[in-house]
Amino acid sequence: MDTSYEEQAKIFKAFSDSKRLAILEQLRSGEKCACILLDKLDLTQSGLSYHMKVLCESGIVSSRQEGKWIHYSLSATGREAAIALLKKIATPDTE
Repeated sequence: MDTSYEEQAKIFKAFSDSKRLAILEQLRSGEKCACILLDKLDLTQSGLSYHMKVLCESGIVSSRQEGKWIHYSLSATGREAAIALLKKIATPDTE
């Protein structure tokens, strides 16, 4: 894993907020439109936009635009990067 500390911090930031964890829980069952996330969560449009920006910048979530709506889904690549980072940090150096 050859990423900068800033990039690694983005991954942990994505997991460090209860609203972002609630968003991730919603996305576990598949892709969701922003309108669906707004209905299910106690967030304003600007609040959702902020949290989705953090999640997308971390790589954990990917997005695609369809018409005026943005659809979000969990990223397999982002998930694997997060798992690898946690394993690396939590594993003692044996040298």
